[in-house]
Amino acid sequence: MQVDVVMPKMGESIQEGKILRWLKQPGDKIAKDETILEISTDKVDSEIPSPSSGVLTKIIVPEGETVEVGTVIATVDTDENAAVAAPSTEAPPKVQPQAPPPAAVSTPAKQKPVAGPPGETRFYSPLVRTIAQKEGIGMAELDSIPGSGNGGRLRKTDLMAYLKTRGAQGPAGVAPVAADFGIQSVDMAEIQKKYPAPRYQVRQMDNVQKKMAEHMVKSVHTSPHVGAISECDLSRIVSFRTTAAAQFEKTQGFKLTYTPFVFDATVRALKEYPLVNSSIEGDKVVIKNFINLGMAVASPTGLIVPVIKNAEEKNFLGLARAINDIAVRTRNKKLMPDEIMGGTFSITNYGVFGNIIGTPIISQPQVAILGIGAITKRPVVVTDEAGSDAIAIRSMCYLTLSFDHRIIDGALGGQFLEAIVKNLEAFDFEGIA
Repeated sequence: MQVDVVMPKMGESIQEGKILRWLKQPGDKIAKDETILEISTDKVDSEIPSPSSGVLTKIIVPEGETVEVGTVIATVDTDENAAVAAPSTEAPPKVQPQAPPPAAVSTPAKQKPVAGPPGETRFYSPLVRTIAQKEGIGMAELDSIPGSGNGGRLRKTDLMAYLKTRGAQGPAGVAPVAADFGIQSVDMAEIQKKYPAPRYQVRQMDNVQKKMAEHMVKSVHTSPHVGAISECDLSRIVSFRTTAAAQFEKTQGFKLTYTPFVFDATVRALKEYPLVNSSIEGDKVVIKNFINLGMAVASPTGLIVPVIKNAEEKNFLGLARAINDIAVRTRNKKLMPDEIMGGTFSITNYGVFGNIIGTPIISQPQVAILGIGAITKRPVVVTDEAGSDAIAIRSMCYLTLSFDHRIIDGALGGQFLEAIVKNLEAFDFEGIA
Protein backbone atom coordinates (compact mmCIF):
# COMPACT_ATOMS: atom_id res chain seq x y z
CA MET A 1 0.00 0.00 0.00
CA GLN A 2 1.31 3.43 -0.96
CA VAL A 3 1.45 6.03 1.83
CA ASP A 4 2.02 9.71 1.03
CA VAL A 5 4.56 11.75 2.97
CA VAL A 6 3.32 15.35 3.05
CA MET A 7 4.86 18.63 4.12
CA PRO A 8 3.55 18.81 7.70
CA LYS A 9 1.86 21.79 9.30
CA MET A 10 4.41 22.72 11.97
CA GLY A 11 2.37 25.50 13.58
CA GLU A 12 -0.67 27.71 13.18
CA SER A 13 1.25 30.44 11.34
CA ILE A 14 3.39 28.12 9.22
CA GLN A 15 2.16 27.82 5.61
CA GLU A 16 5.22 26.39 3.85
CA GLY A 17 8.52 24.63 4.46
CA LYS A 18 11.87 24.16 2.75
CA ILE A 19 13.41 20.70 2.35
CA LEU A 20 16.95 20.90 3.69
CA ARG A 21 18.11 17.30 3.43
CA TRP A 22 16.76 13.85 2.65
CA LEU A 23 18.22 11.40 5.16
CA LYS A 24 16.81 8.41 3.26
CA GLN A 25 16.89 7.61 -0.46
CA PRO A 26 14.54 5.62 -2.71
CA GLY A 27 14.95 1.94 -1.95
CA ASP A 28 15.86 2.45 1.71
CA LYS A 29 13.90 0.51 4.29
CA ILE A 30 12.45 2.74 6.99
CA ALA A 31 10.64 2.23 10.27
CA LYS A 32 7.62 4.15 11.44
CA ASP A 33 8.64 7.41 13.16
CA GLU A 34 12.22 7.08 11.87
CA THR A 35 13.59 10.44 10.70
CA ILE A 36 13.65 10.59 6.90
CA LEU A 37 14.28 14.28 6.17
CA GLU A 38 15.00 17.71 7.64
CA ILE A 39 12.90 20.76 6.83
CA SER A 40 13.21 24.46 7.58
CA THR A 41 10.42 26.95 8.22
CA ASP A 42 10.43 30.64 9.06
CA LYS A 43 10.83 29.67 12.70
CA VAL A 44 12.98 26.58 13.17
CA ASP A 45 14.62 23.57 11.53
CA SER A 46 12.92 20.23 12.28
CA GLU A 47 13.42 16.52 11.66
CA ILE A 48 10.41 14.78 10.08
CA PRO A 49 9.57 11.12 10.83
CA SER A 50 8.14 8.57 8.44
CA PRO A 51 4.35 8.07 8.74
CA SER A 52 4.73 4.28 8.40
CA SER A 53 7.17 1.41 8.07
CA GLY A 54 8.14 0.13 4.63
CA VAL A 55 10.30 1.25 1.72
CA LEU A 56 10.83 4.83 0.53
CA THR A 57 9.82 4.40 -3.10
CA LYS A 58 9.77 7.94 -4.45
CA ILE A 59 11.14 11.39 -3.59
CA ILE A 60 8.92 13.93 -5.32
CA VAL A 61 10.34 17.21 -3.99
CA PRO A 62 14.15 17.53 -4.02
CA GLU A 63 16.41 19.23 -1.50
CA GLY A 64 16.34 23.02 -1.56
CA GLU A 65 12.73 23.30 -2.73
CA THR A 66 10.08 25.20 -0.75
CA VAL A 67 6.50 23.90 -0.89
CA GLU A 68 3.23 24.62 0.85
CA VAL A 69 1.91 22.67 3.81
CA GLY A 70 0.00 19.58 2.63
CA THR A 71 2.10 19.02 -0.50
CA VAL A 72 3.04 15.39 -1.18
CA ILE A 73 6.84 15.25 -1.02
CA ALA A 74 7.49 11.49 -1.11
CA THR A 75 5.81 8.09 -1.04
CA VAL A 76 6.36 5.06 1.17
CA ASP A 77 5.21 1.53 0.29
CA THR A 78 4.32 -0.58 3.29
CA ASP A 79 5.30 -3.67 1.27
CA GLU A 80 9.01 -4.10 1.89
CA ASN A 81 9.40 -5.76 -1.51
CA ALA A 82 8.03 -2.71 -3.31
CA ALA A 83 9.67 -1.54 -6.51
CA VAL A 84 11.43 1.80 -6.39
CA ALA A 85 10.01 4.48 -8.68
CA ALA A 86 12.21 6.52 -10.97
CA PRO A 87 12.89 10.13 -9.91
CA SER A 88 9.84 12.30 -10.61
CA THR A 89 9.89 15.49 -12.64
CA GLU A 90 6.20 16.20 -12.31
CA ALA A 91 4.90 19.07 -10.23
CA PRO A 92 4.19 17.94 -6.68
CA PRO A 93 0.47 17.21 -6.20
CA LYS A 94 -1.44 19.06 -3.55
CA VAL A 95 -3.33 17.29 -0.81
CA GLN A 96 -6.91 18.48 -0.87
CA PRO A 97 -8.01 19.80 2.52
CA GLN A 98 -10.59 17.61 4.21
CA ALA A 99 -13.94 18.98 5.25
CA PRO A 100 -14.06 19.74 8.98
CA PRO A 101 -16.21 17.55 11.22
CA PRO A 102 -19.67 18.87 12.14
CA ALA A 103 -18.49 20.00 15.57
CA ALA A 104 -15.87 22.26 13.98
CA VAL A 105 -17.96 23.97 11.31
CA SER A 106 -17.67 27.43 12.86
CA THR A 107 -14.39 28.46 11.19
CA PRO A 108 -12.98 31.81 12.41
CA ALA A 109 -13.77 34.64 10.05
CA LYS A 110 -10.13 35.29 9.23
CA GLN A 111 -9.77 31.79 7.77
CA LYS A 112 -12.83 31.87 5.47
CA PRO A 113 -12.47 32.27 1.71
CA VAL A 114 -13.10 35.80 0.52
CA ALA A 115 -14.61 36.90 -2.77
CA GLY A 116 -12.12 37.43 -5.60
CA PRO A 117 -12.85 38.17 -9.28
CA PRO A 118 -16.41 37.45 -10.50
CA GLY A 119 -17.16 33.74 -10.50
CA GLU A 120 -14.05 32.88 -8.45
CA THR A 121 -13.29 32.35 -4.76
CA ARG A 122 -9.89 33.12 -3.25
CA PHE A 123 -8.52 31.79 0.01
CA TYR A 124 -6.20 33.84 2.21
CA SER A 125 -4.20 32.09 4.91
CA PRO A 126 -4.21 33.49 8.48
CA LEU A 127 -0.58 34.58 7.97
CA VAL A 128 -1.37 36.54 4.80
CA ARG A 129 -4.41 38.13 6.45
CA THR A 130 -2.35 39.16 9.50
CA ILE A 131 0.32 40.81 7.34
CA ALA A 132 -2.31 42.56 5.21
CA GLN A 133 -4.07 43.90 8.29
CA LYS A 134 -0.80 45.10 9.81
CA GLU A 135 0.19 46.89 6.57
CA GLY A 136 -3.24 48.46 6.09
CA ILE A 137 -4.13 46.55 2.93
CA GLY A 138 -7.87 46.45 2.27
CA MET A 139 -9.67 43.49 0.72
CA ALA A 140 -10.02 45.13 -2.70
CA GLU A 141 -6.27 45.78 -2.84
CA LEU A 142 -5.51 42.27 -1.58
CA ASP A 143 -7.69 40.76 -4.32
CA SER A 144 -5.68 42.64 -6.96
CA ILE A 145 -2.31 41.13 -6.00
CA PRO A 146 -1.32 38.21 -8.26
CA GLY A 147 -0.48 34.97 -6.46
CA SER A 148 2.03 32.25 -7.34
CA GLY A 149 0.44 29.51 -5.25
CA ASN A 150 -1.79 26.67 -6.33
CA GLY A 151 -4.73 28.07 -8.34
CA GLY A 152 -3.38 31.61 -8.02
CA ARG A 153 -3.34 31.50 -4.22
CA LEU A 154 -1.59 34.48 -2.63
CA ARG A 155 1.46 33.37 -0.67
CA LYS A 156 3.45 35.27 1.91
CA THR A 157 6.31 35.75 -0.57
CA ASP A 158 3.90 37.30 -3.09
CA LEU A 159 2.58 39.74 -0.52
CA MET A 160 6.04 40.71 0.75
CA ALA A 161 7.25 41.30 -2.82
CA TYR A 162 4.20 43.49 -3.45
CA LEU A 163 4.87 45.53 -0.30
CA LYS A 164 8.42 46.31 -1.45
CA THR A 165 7.08 47.96 -4.63
CA ARG A 166 3.92 49.43 -3.17
CA GLY A 167 5.45 52.77 -2.28
CA ALA A 168 6.02 54.46 1.05
CA GLN A 169 2.53 55.92 1.21
CA GLY A 170 0.44 53.36 -0.74
CA PRO A 171 -3.07 53.98 -2.06
CA ALA A 172 -5.17 56.82 -0.71
CA GLY A 173 -6.38 56.17 2.80
CA VAL A 174 -3.94 53.29 3.34
CA ALA A 175 -1.43 53.31 6.18
CA PRO A 176 2.27 53.66 5.22
CA VAL A 177 4.20 50.46 4.63
CA ALA A 178 6.49 49.45 7.47
CA ALA A 179 10.25 49.57 6.99
CA ASP A 180 11.78 46.62 5.13
CA PHE A 181 13.99 44.59 7.47
CA GLY A 182 14.70 41.83 4.97
CA ILE A 183 18.20 40.56 4.25
CA GLN A 184 19.17 41.38 0.67
CA SER A 185 19.95 38.39 -1.50
CA VAL A 186 23.34 38.71 -3.25
CA ASP A 187 24.62 36.60 -6.13
CA MET A 188 27.08 34.01 -4.79
CA ALA A 189 29.29 34.11 -7.91
CA GLU A 190 29.72 37.88 -7.65
CA ILE A 191 30.58 37.71 -3.96
CA GLN A 192 33.10 34.90 -4.50
CA LYS A 193 34.69 36.94 -7.28
CA LYS A 194 34.94 39.95 -4.96
CA TYR A 195 36.29 37.81 -2.10
CA PRO A 196 38.31 35.04 -3.79
CA ALA A 197 39.49 31.83 -2.15
CA PRO A 198 41.67 30.85 -0.40
CA ARG A 199 41.98 34.19 1.39
CA TYR A 200 38.22 34.39 1.86
CA GLN A 201 35.49 31.88 2.55
CA VAL A 202 31.92 32.81 1.54
CA ARG A 203 29.07 31.01 3.25
CA GLN A 204 25.34 31.19 2.52
CA MET A 205 23.09 32.17 5.43
CA ASP A 206 20.58 29.45 6.20
CA ASN A 207 16.87 30.16 6.63
CA VAL A 208 16.97 30.44 10.43
CA GLN A 209 19.99 32.77 10.37
CA LYS A 210 18.28 35.11 7.89
CA LYS A 211 15.10 35.23 9.94
CA MET A 212 17.06 35.90 13.14
CA ALA A 213 18.98 38.72 11.44
CA GLU A 214 15.75 40.31 10.22
CA HIS A 215 14.20 39.99 13.67
CA MET A 216 17.18 41.64 15.39
CA VAL A 217 17.31 44.56 12.93
CA LYS A 218 13.58 45.11 13.38
CA SER A 219 13.92 45.08 17.17
CA VAL A 220 16.67 47.70 17.24
CA HIS A 221 14.65 49.84 14.82
CA THR A 222 11.45 49.48 16.90
CA SER A 223 12.54 49.77 20.53
CA PRO A 224 14.78 52.42 22.11
CA HIS A 225 17.03 50.05 24.06
CA VAL A 226 18.21 50.99 27.55
CA GLY A 227 20.37 48.78 29.74
CA ALA A 228 20.75 48.33 33.49
CA ILE A 229 23.33 46.13 35.24
CA SER A 230 23.28 44.72 38.78
CA GLU A 231 25.66 42.37 40.52
CA CYS A 232 24.29 39.42 42.42
CA ASP A 233 25.85 37.29 45.16
CA LEU A 234 25.05 33.69 44.24
CA SER A 235 27.22 32.11 46.94
CA ARG A 236 24.24 30.48 48.71
CA ILE A 237 22.93 28.99 45.47
CA VAL A 238 26.40 27.79 44.42
CA SER A 239 26.88 26.11 47.82
CA PHE A 240 23.42 24.49 47.70
CA ARG A 241 23.93 23.21 44.16
CA THR A 242 27.31 21.72 45.07
CA THR A 243 25.72 19.83 47.96
CA ALA A 244 22.48 18.79 46.29
CA ALA A 245 23.58 18.15 42.67
CA ALA A 246 24.20 14.40 42.96
CA GLN A 247 20.95 13.63 44.79
CA PHE A 248 18.96 15.88 42.43
CA GLU A 249 20.29 14.09 39.33
CA LYS A 250 19.58 10.71 40.94
CA THR A 251 15.95 11.55 41.71
CA GLN A 252 15.10 13.75 38.71
CA GLY A 253 17.17 12.12 35.98
CA PHE A 254 18.95 15.28 34.79
CA LYS A 255 21.57 17.71 36.08
CA LEU A 256 20.75 20.61 38.40
CA THR A 257 21.89 23.84 36.71
CA TYR A 258 21.72 27.47 37.77
CA THR A 259 19.11 28.29 35.09
CA PRO A 260 15.95 27.25 37.01
CA PHE A 261 17.03 29.40 39.96
CA VAL A 262 17.15 32.44 37.68
CA PHE A 263 13.86 31.54 35.99
CA ASP A 264 12.09 31.09 39.33
CA ALA A 265 13.44 34.42 40.62
CA THR A 266 12.40 36.15 37.38
CA VAL A 267 8.84 34.78 37.46
CA ARG A 268 8.38 36.16 40.97
CA ALA A 269 9.77 39.56 39.90
CA LEU A 270 7.44 39.67 36.87
CA LYS A 271 4.48 39.05 39.17
CA GLU A 272 5.63 42.00 41.27
CA TYR A 273 6.22 44.26 38.24
CA PRO A 274 3.68 43.12 35.59
CA LEU A 275 4.36 46.05 33.25
CA VAL A 276 7.65 44.37 32.31
CA ASN A 277 5.56 41.43 31.07
CA SER A 278 3.79 43.41 28.37
CA SER A 279 3.88 44.48 24.74
CA ILE A 280 3.08 47.67 22.82
CA GLU A 281 0.42 47.98 20.11
CA GLY A 282 0.51 51.52 18.69
CA ASP A 283 -0.29 53.77 21.65
CA LYS A 284 -1.71 50.90 23.72
CA VAL A 285 0.12 48.76 26.29
CA VAL A 286 -0.97 45.11 26.50
CA ILE A 287 -0.15 43.59 29.91
CA LYS A 288 -0.07 39.78 29.88
CA ASN A 289 -1.67 37.98 32.84
CA PHE A 290 0.43 34.91 32.05
CA ILE A 291 4.20 34.45 31.82
CA ASN A 292 5.75 32.72 28.80
CA LEU A 293 9.50 32.68 29.34
CA GLY A 294 11.74 32.61 26.27
CA MET A 295 15.04 30.79 26.80
CA ALA A 296 17.89 31.45 24.38
CA VAL A 297 19.51 28.12 23.40
CA ALA A 298 22.52 27.56 21.14
CA SER A 299 21.41 24.98 18.55
CA PRO A 300 23.28 23.38 15.61
CA THR A 301 21.69 25.96 13.29
CA GLY A 302 22.25 29.01 15.51
CA LEU A 303 20.55 30.75 18.42
CA ILE A 304 16.93 29.74 18.99
CA VAL A 305 14.59 31.02 21.72
CA PRO A 306 12.05 28.33 22.65
CA VAL A 307 9.31 29.32 25.09
CA ILE A 308 8.22 27.81 28.39
CA LYS A 309 4.48 28.50 28.42
CA ASN A 310 2.62 29.51 31.61
CA ALA A 311 5.77 29.57 33.73
CA GLU A 312 3.84 31.25 36.54
CA GLU A 313 1.98 27.97 37.12
CA LYS A 314 5.18 25.96 37.69
CA ASN A 315 7.17 25.49 40.89
CA PHE A 316 10.97 25.17 40.89
CA LEU A 317 10.96 21.49 39.91
CA GLY A 318 8.40 22.13 37.17
CA LEU A 319 10.58 24.89 35.72
CA ALA A 320 13.71 22.71 35.95
CA ARG A 321 12.00 19.87 34.08
CA ALA A 322 10.63 22.21 31.40
CA ILE A 323 14.04 23.87 30.92
CA ASN A 324 15.82 20.53 30.55
CA ASP A 325 13.19 19.15 28.16
CA ILE A 326 13.14 22.14 25.87
CA ALA A 327 16.94 22.49 25.81
CA VAL A 328 17.41 18.82 24.83
CA ARG A 329 14.76 18.98 22.10
CA THR A 330 16.18 22.23 20.71
CA ARG A 331 19.63 20.72 20.28
CA ASN A 332 18.13 17.57 18.73
CA LYS A 333 15.91 19.51 16.29
CA LYS A 334 12.72 18.19 17.87
CA LEU A 335 11.07 21.57 18.47
CA MET A 336 7.77 22.53 16.88
CA PRO A 337 7.56 26.12 15.52
CA ASP A 338 4.72 26.97 17.95
CA GLU A 339 7.16 26.29 20.79
CA ILE A 340 9.27 29.32 19.89
CA MET A 341 6.29 31.66 19.63
CA GLY A 342 4.25 33.58 22.18
CA GLY A 343 7.01 34.57 24.60
CA THR A 344 6.31 37.47 26.98
CA PHE A 345 9.82 37.84 28.49
CA SER A 346 13.17 36.32 27.51
CA ILE A 347 16.35 35.24 29.29
CA THR A 348 19.73 34.66 27.66
CA ASN A 349 22.68 33.07 29.43
CA TYR A 350 25.90 34.21 27.74
CA GLY A 351 27.71 33.30 30.97
CA VAL A 352 27.99 29.69 29.75
CA PHE A 353 30.63 30.98 27.30
CA GLY A 354 32.55 32.77 30.06
CA ASN A 355 31.22 36.27 29.29
CA ILE A 356 30.55 38.34 32.41
CA ILE A 357 28.49 41.19 30.91
CA GLY A 358 26.40 41.50 27.75
CA THR A 359 23.80 43.79 26.20
CA PRO A 360 21.12 41.54 24.66
CA ILE A 361 18.60 42.72 22.06
CA ILE A 362 14.91 42.60 22.97
CA SER A 363 12.84 39.91 21.26
CA GLN A 364 9.86 41.70 19.72
CA PRO A 365 7.10 42.27 20.66
CA GLN A 366 8.41 41.88 24.22
CA VAL A 367 9.67 44.91 26.11
CA ALA A 368 12.62 43.48 28.07
CA ILE A 369 15.22 40.71 28.14
CA LEU A 370 17.46 39.51 30.97
CA GLY A 371 21.10 38.56 30.40
CA ILE A 372 23.01 36.28 32.79
CA GLY A 373 26.79 36.61 33.06
CA ALA A 374 29.33 34.02 34.18
CA ILE A 375 29.50 33.19 37.89
CA THR A 376 32.99 34.04 39.10
CA LYS A 377 34.68 34.05 42.49
CA ARG A 378 36.11 37.40 43.52
CA PRO A 379 36.81 39.42 46.68
CA VAL A 380 33.94 41.65 47.79
CA VAL A 381 33.13 43.72 50.85
CA VAL A 382 30.56 42.05 53.10
CA THR A 383 28.84 43.42 56.19
CA ASP A 384 27.96 41.17 59.12
CA GLU A 385 24.94 41.50 61.41
CA ALA A 386 26.91 43.75 63.76
CA GLY A 387 27.59 46.20 60.94
CA SER A 388 31.26 45.36 60.60
CA ASP A 389 32.81 45.23 57.14
CA ALA A 390 35.13 42.52 55.90
CA ILE A 391 36.56 41.23 52.64
CA ALA A 392 35.38 37.77 51.58
CA ILE A 393 35.55 35.52 48.53
CA ARG A 394 32.05 35.27 47.04
CA SER A 395 30.50 33.76 43.89
CA MET A 396 29.33 36.82 42.00
CA CYS A 397 27.37 37.31 38.80
CA TYR A 398 26.36 40.34 36.71
CA LEU A 399 22.74 40.50 35.54
CA THR A 400 21.88 42.78 32.63
CA LEU A 401 18.40 44.01 31.73
CA SER A 402 17.76 45.51 28.29
CA PHE A 403 14.38 47.23 28.21
CA ASP A 404 12.15 49.27 25.92
CA HIS A 405 12.25 52.89 27.07
CA ARG A 406 8.92 53.61 25.38
CA ILE A 407 7.15 51.99 28.32
CA ILE A 408 9.79 51.05 30.94
CA ASP A 409 11.69 53.94 32.49
CA GLY A 410 14.94 53.71 34.45
CA ALA A 411 13.18 53.49 37.80
CA LEU A 412 10.97 50.55 36.84
CA GLY A 413 13.80 48.77 35.02
CA GLY A 414 16.14 49.19 38.00
CA GLN A 415 13.55 48.08 40.55
CA PHE A 416 12.64 45.01 38.53
CA LEU A 417 16.28 43.97 38.12
CA GLU A 418 16.97 44.44 41.84
CA ALA A 419 13.90 42.33 42.63
CA ILE A 420 15.49 39.46 40.71
CA VAL A 421 18.75 39.98 42.63
CA LYS A 422 16.89 39.93 45.94
CA ASN A 423 15.00 36.77 45.01
CA LEU A 424 18.25 35.01 44.09
CA GLU A 425 20.26 36.09 47.10
CA ALA A 426 17.47 35.03 49.51
CA PHE A 427 16.41 31.92 47.59
CA ASP A 428 14.27 29.39 49.49
CA PHE A 429 15.63 25.89 48.84
CA GLU A 430 12.85 23.96 50.59
CA GLY A 431 11.51 21.04 48.58
CA ILE A 432 14.11 21.18 45.81
CA ALA A 433 16.18 18.09 46.64
